[in-house]
Amino acid sequence: MERGKRALAEIGGEAGHKVIAALADIAPDFATYLFEFPFGDIYCRKGLGLRDREIATIAALAAMGNAAPQLKVHIEAGLNVGLSQTEIVEILMQMAVYAGFPAALNGLFAAKEVFQKRAAQNATA
Repeated sequence: MERGKRALAEIGGEAGHKVIAALADIAPDFATYLFEFPFGDIYCRKGLGLRDREIATIAALAAMGNAAPQLKVHIEAGLNVGLSQTEIVEILMQMAVYAGFPAALNGLFAAKEVFQKRAAQNATA
């Protein structure tokens, strides 16, 4: 649990904690599961770095085509662990080949929203 909390803070930053906080009143146990399994067990495994894990996660969520809120959180996480906006755009464009143009377009529009929000936050900071 503690390992998962540390990993989420590093990876997801504010966006990750917003997801956990949003679950507090409806499914607090599910928040615990998120800390423990994906972040405490999977993200902390050796073999892939956080940057590589976020590349895979962004690609998978974009390919699903129905996970825009989670994709936005992981685009933010990708930026937090060192991916550039250019790299994220390239990951999403790659999805046109394997998941189709609609999935790539939806992913690109999600990225655009995250990039704009982040730029606005940086401008006011």
